[in-house]
Amino acid sequence: MSDLFRKKPISMFEADMKKSELKRILGKWGLTSLGIGAIIGGGIFTLTGIAAHDYAGPALALSFVIAGIGCLFASLCYAEFASVLPVEGSAYAYAYGTVGELFAWFIGWNLILEYMMGATTVAVAWSGYFVKLLHLFHIDFPIWLCNDMVTATEKCAQMGLPAPDWAFNLPAFLITWLVTMILVKGIKEAASTNNIIVIIKIAVVLFVIIVGAFYINTDNWTPFIPAEVTTIGEDGKEIVSFGFGGVLTAATIVFFAYIGFDAVSTQAGEAINPKKDVPFAIVASLVVCTILYILVSLVLTGMVKYDQLDKAAPVASAFSGIGLNWAVFLITIAATAGLTSVMLVMMLGQTRIFLGMAKDGLLPRGMFASLHPKFKTPYKSTLLIGLIISVVASVTPIDKVSEMCSMGTLLAFAMVCVAVMILRYKRPDLERPYKTPAVYLIGTLGVSFNLFLMYFVRAETWFFFLIWGGLGIIVYFLYSKRNSNLNKLESKNE
Repeated sequence: MSDLFRKKPISMFEADMKKSELKRILGKWGLTSLGIGAIIGGGIFTLTGIAAHDYAGPALALSFVIAGIGCLFASLCYAEFASVLPVEGSAYAYAYGTVGELFAWFIGWNLILEYMMGATTVAVAWSGYFVKLLHLFHIDFPIWLCNDMVTATEKCAQMGLPAPDWAFNLPAFLITWLVTMILVKGIKEAASTNNIIVIIKIAVVLFVIIVGAFYINTDNWTPFIPAEVTTIGEDGKEIVSFGFGGVLTAATIVFFAYIGFDAVSTQAGEAINPKKDVPFAIVASLVVCTILYILVSLVLTGMVKYDQLDKAAPVASAFSGIGLNWAVFLITIAATAGLTSVMLVMMLGQTRIFLGMAKDGLLPRGMFASLHPKFKTPYKSTLLIGLIISVVASVTPIDKVSEMCSMGTLLAFAMVCVAVMILRYKRPDLERPYKTPAVYLIGTLGVSFNLFLMYFVRAETWFFFLIWGGLGIIVYFLYSKRNSNLNKLESKNE
């Protein structure tokens, strides 16, 4: 039983870092840009409408503050770990060095939900925005060529059209392979592409804030927290809208607009000075995005009364409503570009986590740890991930499955908060270039916040999450446990 909780010694992590063949070219601002690239995506252009219209009203800004603080707890714990163990495995590696192999495997297995499932969801969302962008130029994609079969059939029925014989989401397929090719070519190309996209979308977010500020009507902020309303949902649970309960519910919704800052920690193997720059980039990217989110929410609810915000495209509709139709072009371009960089960083993060797991023997080295002789990238796993994402995104309706991405993230955040406290208690002697302030308080609050959010996830999602977790445990006992480097080391020493 003890072998399930065997821990990877810190000395082995340090040896892995010295042997790494990955190119170290990322400075602190390059890493920060990757963090912002992963965080700012479709969430700011869509979730703001639902959260303000149905739950928080103008107090959506408070919801972003609450969600941002909740993420900050986890980010501070990630930052300490990144300074102690600057390796590409992220939460998986942190758990392996502190909690044990089985927990580490389970975290790594569930990070697939965050990164691969997240990238798949984003590919489909990108397709939707790209089709909208083409429509603005009077170019319309056939329904059967930009949706999966289920979604295409539903849309045709709504429009009174016959169901298509087949359907395939071509834009989602193509964007996945474009991102895959950039990632195979190398981290330098990926980082350069991401930097350009980040500049574009931050420029447009600043445009929304600055231009929108001139059209704010402060009467729209009254009352700032509308009176609480309670209704019964389809599952029989009470749904609290508005009031402070509504603000908290909105915080659980907009929390998912913050997912991605942890992707910075997966790039430690390619950072020039990972012990200092990765912690800086994790916290800096989260703080920058939190400020932008709060300002955007204040502008939107000031431009348009919260109950009149369009839930599907709140930012674009707000500007269209005041006659600035040309701004819709910029906002749609920014949303499309923003989703591209989210996809890029998520797929990048997934390959680096697989690389870390393969180096430890928990996944086949030949597939997941093999580096391209010229580009020095894990090209085989990148191509495999690109293939899986492109096929799933092209033929699968994933609107409900996207919640699985959130489950993997919440579990990883909670485990990192637990692990940083364990390591601080058991190894107080370790050099820590960055130390989480009041670690036991911050860690406990981080765990509590993430478990609180997991409570709000649908029962159906919990069911699929448990099935996925069970499948992961089976894979561990059939392959990973006996192929683990630590297992081979123990066998050699016996």
